Amino acid sequence: FALAGAALIGLAAFLLVTAPRMSPVEALAGLNADAARGQAVFTAAGCASCHMAPGAAGDQRLVLAGGQEFASPFGTFLAPNISPDPAEGIGGWTLEQFAGAIRDGVSPEGSHYYPALPYAAYAKMTDQDLVDLWAFMQTLPPSATPSQPHRVGFPFNIRRSLGGWKLLFQTRGWVLDAAATPELERGRYIVEALAHCGECHTPRNVFGGLKTGQWLGGAADPSGKGRIPNITPGGLNWSEDEIVEYLTTGFTPEFDSVGGHMAHVVDNMAALPESDRRAVAAYLKAIPAVTGE
Repeated sequence: FALAGAALIGLAAFLLVTAPRMSPVEALAGLNADAARGQAVFTAAGCASCHMAPGAAGDQRLVLAGGQEFASPFGTFLAPNISPDPAEGIGGWTLEQFAGAIRDGVSPEGSHYYPALPYAAYAKMTDQDLVDLWAFMQTLPPSATPSQPHRVGFPFNIRRSLGGWKLLFQTRGWVLDAAATPELERGRYIVEALAHCGECHTPRNVFGGLKTGQWLGGAADPSGKGRIPNITPGGLNWSEDEIVEYLTTGFTPEFDSVGGHMAHVVDNMAALPESDRRAVAAYLKAIPAVTGE
């Protein structure tokens, strides 16, 4: 009986600790949404880069039908349909449900999303940017393409355990504590929140949590092929102007051209105001250098 009782207590504690939790959303109701501003948030956040259909080009990039595959050590994740379609997309969601997904990684049904959706970064998104993003996404074309299930095996298919992952690794604090100028503050917001650069450029521990002590210091490619570069001053010796040029044209100072998924990132950055690209460059020069990649 004692063993059974201990097991029940342990199960209850597990269920309590790992329960999905939503952040307060009351402040969202009082904000006026602006879809035009939301388009800039959408672009900086790279929503189309992941959620457009495989191989989409031109205007079809705005049809967020999903289907792209993202390999990882935990399995292969498939981007879902997040178009405004009411049946297969998110057209039936409320703003509050959208906020719960984007910032807390909680589905409208109350289950955890995998952090392949970078909600740990989007958690830092401002309320205004969130409502503007939601407004813009309502203007996009719907798609009736069904979302495909992730290919994730045991034990990673136990979504409830993601509650423990969130407790360990999801934080709304900034990696770069001090932002001495408005430009640096803007760069921090783009890099750490909207563009979620750390999701690819920062190494992860065995549980998939970011090693923030090596922030942007380079990481193994999740596909198992190659390495994502160190973009701190310890690995990237470009000037701020050279960083801006790369984020504008996709050409490095050595006249190499951007490739892979980073090509989408450059497309997104090039569509933002130059002041935003300069803010990103200033941030990348201000963060601590990581060496020994």
